[in-house]
Formats: sequence, C-alpha cells, structure tokens
Amino acid sequence: MGLELDGSMTLKAWGNGRNRFDAVAQAKKNAVRDVIFQSILEGKQDCAKKPLITEVNAEEKYEAYFNKFFADGGEFNNFISLKDERIGQKIDRDRKKARESVTYGLLLRVLRSELKSKLIADGIIKQ
Repeated sequence: MGLELDGSMTLKAWGNGRNRFDAVAQAKKNAVRDVIFQSILEGKQDCAKKPLITEVNAEEKYEAYFNKFFADGGEFNNFISLKDERIGQKIDRDRKKARESVTYGLLLRVLRSELKSKLIADGIIKQ
C-alpha cells in the first residue's frame, strides 16, 4: 500500500485458518515474513523495497531463531501495528470462506525500521 515517513510499511496481508482468530494471526505472520524475506512487488512504486535479509537460504540457516520468532504470541507481534485498520469493521469485507477454513485480508503496518534494528541486534543481518 505504501511507505510511511517513520520507516514503516502499510501492507495488505492475507491469512488462512480454521477461524477468524487463526486467519488474522496468520496474516500478521505473513506480512512480517514478506518484509523480512521477500520484496514487496505490488502497490505503489515506493513499496518496491528489498527484503531485510538478502542472504540465500537464511530462513533455513536461522530456522531455530525464526521458529521462536514466529511462534504463536511470538516477537513478530511487536512489529505489527493496526493503526490503519479498524479490525472489527474492515476485516469482514475481505473475507473468503471455504468448507474447512476462512481467509481474511487486512491492512497492517509493519514497523520495518524497528524490525531491522532487532535483526541486527540479534546478529541475523550485518549492518
């Protein structure tokens, strides 16, 4: 969606789960994971940011770290802001329902600069 002046990125993320709670949690994890490992290719031109980690196979190399980081209730939640989304109102408009699961899309702000500082402090990326 766009970059903010504070270094954060506003994204639309999708998550799939058994219920609304699981799908929203998965959407948050997907947003943070995309900022860390993938380029954001769609959206405004200023969103074409490189991933925070450009090292090949970094997710596998630091698997123990990222398993803990992305665990339910893990540290990834510290880098998500829902400022741009009134979750109760807007989440229902982007809902898809299948037989066994639901998919939700929501607007999230990923605190990219704080996330980068955390990864540098933990020795995952070099400065």
